[in-house]
Amino acid sequence: MTNLILALLYSNIIYSYLTVYSFFILFIITGSILILKLVLKKEKWIKPNKPFPIEFRQILTKKVHFYNQLNTQSIKRFEYKIHEFLLNHRITGIECDVSIEENILVAASAVIPIFNIPNWNYNNLYEVFLYPEQFNQHHEIEGENRNILGMVGTGYMDGKMILSKKALHHGFDNETDKKNTAIHEFVHLIDKMDGNIDGVPEVLMEKQYIIPWIDLIEKEITKINQGKSDINSYGGTSKTEFFAVASEYFFERPKLLAKKHPELYNMFETFFKQDLKVKGSLKSGLKLKPTDNCPCNNGKKFKDCCGKKHFNT
Repeated sequence: MTNLILALLYSNIIYSYLTVYSFFILFIITGSILILKLVLKKEKWIKPNKPFPIEFRQILTKKVHFYNQLNTQSIKRFEYKIHEFLLNHRITGIECDVSIEENILVAASAVIPIFNIPNWNYNNLYEVFLYPEQFNQHHEIEGENRNILGMVGTGYMDGKMILSKKALHHGFDNETDKKNTAIHEFVHLIDKMDGNIDGVPEVLMEKQYIIPWIDLIEKEITKINQGKSDINSYGGTSKTEFFAVASEYFFERPKLLAKKHPELYNMFETFFKQDLKVKGSLKSGLKLKPTDNCPCNNGKKFKDCCGKKHFNT
């Protein structure tokens, strides 16, 4: 009897050790899998290793005034960022086709706000959906209440963005109305990088700017709602929308913003690390002259190469 009890006791001890050991092994395996996934995810980011396509450059020259304000060195950096964005983010049409031009315009909308911010990746975005027209809060393109032009996804749509194709084009065709829906949504995405879309982009600002920025937002929103501001009235609905709406103003009409809202302009200059009033309005045309050497370095003049579409239309 004693031997049986001892045998059972030893058996229970061995079983306990085996159970603990099994859990330990399972923990190690699970941890290794998670680490491997993180490593693979990190290595998945694609860097451009081919020349920037001439067709892309022609579209930028024709459609994106921000690009045309840049010097040769900055043009190369802008092109690299465009190329990198397109290699790492899907752009999908929902009940519409997506052209190369629309791919470039989405990428430009993403790059413009963060152009001077080093090592920036939109790691909270995986796919951009283009809808043909406006849509409603249920992402429907038919029926009532279709008044949304762009949206940053949350919940099951986290990591996604929706843009109206029509609004995307309008943002680059009319650069004087202080509106660019795609830039607006990418500013929301930047705002979201700290975990909250609240109008306070902590990833862009040092801590000492947070309280002054909130105070400035509240002051400007009050002016909007009292009808004493030229900032789009939609910016008066919340701090979140104010940040995005005022950012559109900054990138489309920088000189006007600096004149009418100098404190606000200075804040944006600090956040985005861009002094756009030096370049003037984005309307002001090409920085490259027709007879300049083309930035693609193929030996041709700009008007005979990447600028050909611009000067022949």
